[in-house]
Amino acid sequence: MRVLGIDFGTSNTVGMLRLTDGRLRPLLFDGSPLLPSAVYLGTDGRMLIGRDAERHARLDPSRFEPNPKRSVDDGHIFLGDREMPVAEVFGLVIGHVATEAKRQLGGPPQEVRITHPARWGDRRKAALTEAARLAGLVSPRLIPEPVGAASYFTAVHGTQVPVGRSLAIYDLGGGTFDATVVRRTPTGFDVLAEEGLQDVGGLDFDHAVVEHLGQSYDGTHGEQWRKLVNPQDANDRRLRRMLYEDVRGAKEMLSRTTNADIHLPALEVDAHLTRAEFEELVRPYLDRTVQCLQRAIAAARVQPQELTGIFLVGGSSRIPLAAHMIHTALGVAPTTLEQPETVVVEGALCIGAARPQGAPPVRPGQGPQGPQQPQQPVRPGSGPGPQGPGPQGRPPAHVGPQGRPGMPMQPPPPQQRPAGPMPGSPIHPVSAQPVSTSPVSTPPVSTPPAMNPAMNPAMNPAMRPGPMPPGPMQPQVSLQRPPGFGPAAPQRPMGPPPGPMRPPMQQPAMQRPPVQQPPPMARPVAQPQRPPMPPPQQQRPPVQPRQPEQRPWYAEPTVLGTIGVLIVVAVLFIVLISTLS
Repeated sequence: MRVLGIDFGTSNTVGMLRLTDGRLRPLLFDGSPLLPSAVYLGTDGRMLIGRDAERHARLDPSRFEPNPKRSVDDGHIFLGDREMPVAEVFGLVIGHVATEAKRQLGGPPQEVRITHPARWGDRRKAALTEAARLAGLVSPRLIPEPVGAASYFTAVHGTQVPVGRSLAIYDLGGGTFDATVVRRTPTGFDVLAEEGLQDVGGLDFDHAVVEHLGQSYDGTHGEQWRKLVNPQDANDRRLRRMLYEDVRGAKEMLSRTTNADIHLPALEVDAHLTRAEFEELVRPYLDRTVQCLQRAIAAARVQPQELTGIFLVGGSSRIPLAAHMIHTALGVAPTTLEQPETVVVEGALCIGAARPQGAPPVRPGQGPQGPQQPQQPVRPGSGPGPQGPGPQGRPPAHVGPQGRPGMPMQPPPPQQRPAGPMPGSPIHPVSAQPVSTSPVSTPPVSTPPAMNPAMNPAMNPAMRPGPMPPGPMQPQVSLQRPPGFGPAAPQRPMGPPPGPMRPPMQQPAMQRPPVQQPPPMARPVAQPQRPPMPPPQQQRPPVQPRQPEQRPWYAEPTVLGTIGVLIVVAVLFIVLISTLS
């Protein structure tokens, strides 16, 4: 069965689908599972929902309503010069979710579940049912928000709540606060006690921050500040809208960091706000929520230590001071989640639903992310916290895995596997054939040619295969089977086998198949051209040092040499004369 779940909230609306196989799929609006519950009436009569309405709010804020759920008791909502019934405005937001669900499913869902605060009466629930009818969703099933949250922690988070035990839900949203105590029954959860506050939520925290800024800048920028908080025209309302957007962003940032900056558009200055200042501003509101939670627990006639857990849901529950104040007042650290906005609708879809196919069962003490860590106290900053059981979810980032700041988590000791089979676990044989107790015989393995003495005469005699000589290096070893693994095989002493040794098998020489020549091709195959080789470089012979030239004795420029030359010339002249005569 395809089921659509809708959590219509003060600031954001969440939609989720449960498919036929039991898997849950969140609906995404502009890439986010959170759809702003804002509506905007355009000048042409067109209605805009969600982030489109927020973008057009700066054009004319009088046509914009960011939190229509807060007007549930008024009966009508004014958008510009038009007065619209509350159920019709609710139906616009719910219809936007239904349209996206039909687009993904390819048709209408077979069942619709819409959550509501536990303290809502028949009149408010009738307005919600009428809004679903106007959106095309007939006969929706209304589920209290704390029941959906409790179902999430048991079905998805893996928290084990035995039948008869109770847990508390601390729901701090954008516009209201609800504290509920529910008890586990064989069929689900029953509401034991409920308390709530209609004037405590994230929007009230934003107003407290704006008033704090006014005390700082009203004296220096009086006229600009008064126009900012009390707008007179469309431009002033636009600047006021920008101020509250920056305040909300700074509030969310202070849940992760210790300081944030807020831009004041009319004053053109940036205000600096620390987490300590913000906590002092919201402490009176959070103190009222803790007192409301204590009244609900007392009305349920249970002690805080008897609760299975205290679970925080709602976007404003991310404020670290809320968990710290609950832990201080009750002695029980609450459980926090990464995305508390989707807890209620996801739990509402898990009511009466089977687990998805192929999903492993949730074991006691184990959540979807693995075994749960021991409960640790919640401590904002580095201040000490009271002793008591800790949360069953994730511990705060500043608390160590073992519950002490700075203490590294020690790995668990390795578990030793018992020698025999586990008690109570049957052993299933692989086949129906009886298991033989005779030793398994293996065929002899042929010796490689390199290790065969017949094929390798140059082998070292010490490396030749054969029996080892007896001595202290050859002890008799027997193999013992551990108990519980059946009868042991007969022991065989280590050493040479009895009888003559079988000569090693000769491996036949492998013959290569004849190489087949490829058939002649009709076209010559173009051979790849080799790159031109560079010409070889001629190497010059090494330069030999020049030796001094040796001249004969008659070539030396001496007196004797000169006389000898003259005598030779004279003799040759005489011979020439005599020859001519």
